[in-house]
Amino acid sequence: MSSRYRQARYDEPLLVDIEKGSGLEEEVPDGLLPESLVRTELRIPKLTEVEVVRHYTHLSQMNYGVDSGFYPLGSCTMKFNPKICDEVVGWPEVAELHPYQDESTVQGALGLMFELQRYLCEIAGMDAVSLQPAAGAHGEFTGMLIVRAFHEANGELGKRTQVIVPDTAHGTNPASAVMAGFEVVEIPSSKDGTVDLDALRAAVSGKTAAFMLTNPNTLGIFEDRILDIAKTVHDAGALLYYDGANLNAIMGRARPGDMNFDIVHFNLHKTFATPHGGGGPGSGPVGVKKFLEPFLPVPTVECDGDEYYLDYDRPRSIGKIKGFYGNFGVLVRAYVYIRLLGATGLKNASDMAVLNSNYLRARLEGHYTLPHRRLRKHEFVLSGDVLKKKGCKTLDLAKRLLDYGFHAPTIYFPHLVDEAIMIEPTESENKATLDAFVEAMLQILKDKPEDIKNAPHNAAVRRVDDVQAARVPVLTWKDLNAAK
Repeated sequence: MSSRYRQARYDEPLLVDIEKGSGLEEEVPDGLLPESLVRTELRIPKLTEVEVVRHYTHLSQMNYGVDSGFYPLGSCTMKFNPKICDEVVGWPEVAELHPYQDESTVQGALGLMFELQRYLCEIAGMDAVSLQPAAGAHGEFTGMLIVRAFHEANGELGKRTQVIVPDTAHGTNPASAVMAGFEVVEIPSSKDGTVDLDALRAAVSGKTAAFMLTNPNTLGIFEDRILDIAKTVHDAGALLYYDGANLNAIMGRARPGDMNFDIVHFNLHKTFATPHGGGGPGSGPVGVKKFLEPFLPVPTVECDGDEYYLDYDRPRSIGKIKGFYGNFGVLVRAYVYIRLLGATGLKNASDMAVLNSNYLRARLEGHYTLPHRRLRKHEFVLSGDVLKKKGCKTLDLAKRLLDYGFHAPTIYFPHLVDEAIMIEPTESENKATLDAFVEAMLQILKDKPEDIKNAPHNAAVRRVDDVQAARVPVLTWKDLNAAK
């Protein structure tokens, strides 16, 4: 299999450099503005529309995104984002709202948020939801603050100092716990890749504040002893926290609340198809059971008859965790997505995500090592240890996939799998795309070692010097000269 994929490659200068050859003169009539309002220095390049359009078109052609190709990024659920969601967000009724408007003038927006809270409660089996957190990790942190407030209200904060996480946990889990003031205790997984119940029972104690768990976990394996896990945690007086990063696997089929989780965060930018490339914007609403509702951040969106309002009168609340009321544009996109698919469509999305994952798993198993259980949910983790025979590693595989037109999967996570390759196809992809990805994965096993180790060859940018990139990061155009 030879790749026909070729990414565009331009020697594209900065806008400020294009300006030097544009020949466009500044045309600002004298006296047009009061002198007090005129800036003495305005560092905006003077360019024609066509120059600007071509500049950004060239940059986009040298980029890779979910609109241009397959994005099997495990645990990140990079599914296709329906364009109608973006269209609705662009409506003046949505885009031109101001967060300081009087509540009486934004009843539609508050009503949408109230309904979205109800939808998320139903999907997760929770009793109340806050839409404020700005990302999944922010939702985790909010959840940990709720854990803290709950134990403080019960007079146990001084002794409930530990949060337990499995070794398959997302890295943000322990980070969120530490930021909330807890000590993290990690427990190992069992041989089948699920929570080791004996290890959990040995770890829980009167010091335990919460256990943070993703189900299915980051190996793509469903924790089928979740009710035993919940009982173990609750018998110790602790809370059970659900990391919602993998909700796309069970949506419409199972609910965290029915598994006896007490707190859950959602990733609207994953499960409900809102863009989250490039670091944002995201949204990480938090849902809780009834007994934890008083601790939700202020304000919550409430309804009194036919009128919606923001409730700040919550004396046991953890307080305000974000300016205004969440990332409204992301909330609208998620709302449209849920209404677009409906209950049956959401369930079908999870069904297709699981089917696609297991199809890829079945085709790649035997060529790459598959640790732990065979049946997976929305994602699965392979080992690239077979590449060691060619003197290569998983990082080389990731770079080589670019030559075949595919974004790399998540690699080297979770850390308990040697040379880990985490693959999540989502429900967006058809069988032809999945087959092409499999053929690329198999062809790489046949490629010459030097072709793999020196990849990518067909991308806009060749492999960088990782050490140099870490030591001298180029984060803005101002760093270019320093890097040179």
